[in-house]
Amino acid sequence: MASLGSSIRSAARATSSAYRHLPIRWRLAGGSAALTLVILCGFAVIVGVLTTRQIREDFQDEVSRNADKLSQQARLRLFWDGTRPVLKPDRSRVDLEDFAASQGAAIRVITEDDLVGYQTPGAPDFGTPYRRTFETDGWRVERRQVEVVPGDPWFLQYGRRISEIQDTTARVKLFLAFGVLGGALLALLAGLATARRAMEPITELTAAARRIERSRDPSLKIPHPEADDEVAELAYTLDAMLTALDSARAETEGALARQREFVADASHELRTPLTSVLANLELLEEELTGEQRETAASALRSSRRMRRLVADLLLLARADAGRQAPHEAVDLSEVVTDAAAELEPVAGDHEISIFAPAGMQVDGARDELHRLVLNLMENALRHTDPGTAVEATVERRNGAVVLSVEDDGPGIPRDLREKVFERFYRGTGDRSGSSGLGLSIVRTVAESHKGSVELEEPLDGRGARFVVRIPTA
Repeated sequence: MASLGSSIRSAARATSSAYRHLPIRWRLAGGSAALTLVILCGFAVIVGVLTTRQIREDFQDEVSRNADKLSQQARLRLFWDGTRPVLKPDRSRVDLEDFAASQGAAIRVITEDDLVGYQTPGAPDFGTPYRRTFETDGWRVERRQVEVVPGDPWFLQYGRRISEIQDTTARVKLFLAFGVLGGALLALLAGLATARRAMEPITELTAAARRIERSRDPSLKIPHPEADDEVAELAYTLDAMLTALDSARAETEGALARQREFVADASHELRTPLTSVLANLELLEEELTGEQRETAASALRSSRRMRRLVADLLLLARADAGRQAPHEAVDLSEVVTDAAAELEPVAGDHEISIFAPAGMQVDGARDELHRLVLNLMENALRHTDPGTAVEATVERRNGAVVLSVEDDGPGIPRDLREKVFERFYRGTGDRSGSSGLGLSIVRTVAESHKGSVELEEPLDGRGARFVVRIPTA
């Protein structure tokens, strides 16, 4: 019993879950069709019961009337065929055989002792005539006394098959069943059409929301339905929400713009005191000796790292604030050569090779491009073992100058290929405690020059391969 109850509850939950997954228009149309089906079923049951009852009553009345008619109009004469009585009907009054054939009936004329004097072809044995009205073996039978000459009492049994009304009632039930199903189907189609029309304001709201999603512009307006109903209230609510979001976005953008301006200005202002600190520390390093000289050298290294970090933050802050350095025609091959020469003294056991033919002109800021190349090559040196090679190549391809920097290191896992360009992201193999801004600066500089940077599959099974594309000047 408990298992049966659990099965019923599981089936109910499954049905409820399936119903909730249906679209609203199908739920509305299905509910309308189900209600129509229930109403039509009730109507069909009532009509079927009344109709079948009326058909049966009409059939019984017709059988009774025909029996009365025959008892009044039929006249038979009695003859003896040996020891057996034979009745012959008077055809001038009514032809019993023709009447029975036209009605699909059977007629017998018998005595109270069940002595048959006349019967139509194929008439069954209805039994002794002791009942006025009865049913037997699928026949409805009416008994009436009939005139026989000479005037001994004879009885006429008039019967018709009950299957006649059964066929008629079956056709009525079939017609009602088709009517119920057809009505439910029409209700479903009409419900779908009505629901679709009723959902048009929701469809318009959805389309407007998708336009706002694509454009990311909350200042766009939501269409308001003409009717003052729940959909109109939803539209007004969404419109008010978008207005509030637009105001909040404007405030946020204003705050972010002020913050970017502040960071850019602060980073710019920090360069002057840092330059002064570096100059003083360099002077102290030359003048001092012993432990004091080592302390000044350590402070100088930290200050230079700070200057590099401030320069990185300044570049990113200017990009965020929309400030662009003046652009001019720059030979990217010269920039690569200068960056390689700058890194040569600190490359250690690494082998730096470049292939940079002259004439690779791009429109850009030389200092920013120098920082881009320097960061890519430094990143390769930082994440590869001593004795491995770092190779930089510059070439022109499809209307763009392409810079490729490859190394023989362990490479970068596929799931980290987008993270390496995020700000302050440090790889697990970082050996120098970098700030995590190098590759983000590479992407920022590339995009500010209408270019791109990608981490592509390495050639010949090598390590990492960074490819920068910048349109030619």
